[in-house]
Amino acid sequence: MAVNLTKGQGVSLKKSEHDLATVTIGLGWDLREAPASADKNQAYDLDAVAFLCGSDGKVHDLGWDANGKATLRDSDVVFFNNLKHRSGCIWLTGDSRAGGARGDDEQIVARLNDLPDAYAKVVFVVQLFEGRQRGQSFGQVKNAHIRAVDGQGREMARFDLSGGPGFEGARSMLFAELVREANGWRFDAIGRVSESDTLVEWLKQYV
Repeated sequence: MAVNLTKGQGVSLKKSEHDLATVTIGLGWDLREAPASADKNQAYDLDAVAFLCGSDGKVHDLGWDANGKATLRDSDVVFFNNLKHRSGCIWLTGDSRAGGARGDDEQIVARLNDLPDAYAKVVFVVQLFEGRQRGQSFGQVKNAHIRAVDGQGREMARFDLSGGPGFEGARSMLFAELVREANGWRFDAIGRVSESDTLVEWLKQYV
């Protein structure tokens, strides 16, 4: 049975109790009626992002080019321009630009048993692509969720978070984290928001 979490709570996902060979992190959302200021012709494009962090809690590989510039390509950041981590252990299945589908709108798959020991934490961020430009925010998003499903299709943990007035102006969110433990992983519900609509602002906190 899944553990329903509230903001700030966490739950251990033990190898002895769950199939962590292939864990799916599913994200979903519905939309409220858009405000008058929003562009009705623009879809709400929520993007799932994963940061792979070392034991110090930092992202170490930003996909450096020959000039030492961070490109995020082939990096420790999994997002729509870098769909699969080079380890082959974490990947994004696709990019939903509508939301409202039954179940998950976006999924990140993680082979936690095979993820190299160098990675001690995976951070999950959701950004509202071009939210500021389009006059959009999480205030118009409802029934948002993030959940962890094991390799047998069993939901292990779930964090539900509705938008509403308290999220007006919020365009990205640190939704949850997976933290490595001795016997598995811990799933922590975070739910911290930012006015920024780009993953870069969150990434700065992890480098």
